[in-house]
Amino acid sequence: MRYNDFGIDFKYLLVSDKDKKFGLTINTVGFQPIAPNTVYPSTDHPKSYYFRPDKGRVLSEYQFVYISKGKGTFISENTKRLNITKGQIIILFPGQWHSYRPKNETGWNEYYIGFEGKIIDDLVENGFISPQNQVLDVGINEDLVNLFSTAIKVAKEDKTASQQNLAGIVFNILGTILSLAQNKNFETKESAQKIERAKVIMLENIHKDIDIQGIARNLGVSYSLFRKEFKEYTGYAPAQYFQELKLRNAKEFLAETNLPIKEISYKLNFSSYEYFLSFFKKRVGFTPTEYRDLGRVK
Repeated sequence: MRYNDFGIDFKYLLVSDKDKKFGLTINTVGFQPIAPNTVYPSTDHPKSYYFRPDKGRVLSEYQFVYISKGKGTFISENTKRLNITKGQIIILFPGQWHSYRPKNETGWNEYYIGFEGKIIDDLVENGFISPQNQVLDVGINEDLVNLFSTAIKVAKEDKTASQQNLAGIVFNILGTILSLAQNKNFETKESAQKIERAKVIMLENIHKDIDIQGIARNLGVSYSLFRKEFKEYTGYAPAQYFQELKLRNAKEFLAETNLPIKEISYKLNFSSYEYFLSFFKKRVGFTPTEYRDLGRVK
């Protein structure tokens, strides 16, 4: 019985000066199936990529390494030795020493793509990916496998603008793994259900002035922890989220009804009519009257 349906498949790409101006270029992409008790990595790779797992290496690029089968280990100058299993993404950073390998008894399937550019540098600077969080649990995901497989196909066909096509795939991979990892983290936490319950409470009481700390108490969690996890889950602090719900509701009233603006502000229990006008203009960029008129333009 074969360990894999597919053999090793990879491509190293040329990058032109024009490609570099795009802000994101791809250097390599591939798939490497490692059967149990076989040599790793393949000796087919060029010297700039080949490494001995007992010595490690330093790359001049970023890489996403997706393990879809098997088990192994990973270590870097920022990350203590971790056990790796199927459904995890390893993120490698330029200039960082690292090493990884499959376990002899299991082997593994490894998809990877290497890239560089200012666009990614900026994303790192803004904390979307970090050397302090290099292993993400994304699960076995058909969309990810298809993205890596498509990248290999595009690279091997090497058509005009293939670099830009591959850059788009890298962005798609990045967005997918961030979404999968963050949602998977919350799916395994009891706090996710509590936050969802809090969101429902807010929605059902949108016409009232609610006590955020009271919600936390009712859910059996400290306010500081509730606020922290709520913001991680939604991107908003609880009070901000409640205001955004009110804003969304106000926009619906303005667009879909003829209710006077003052009545809308009272209906949504804003502290005052003047505050509602100021808040709406600051968040939307238009006054409520202007927003309503825009919606009526044919």
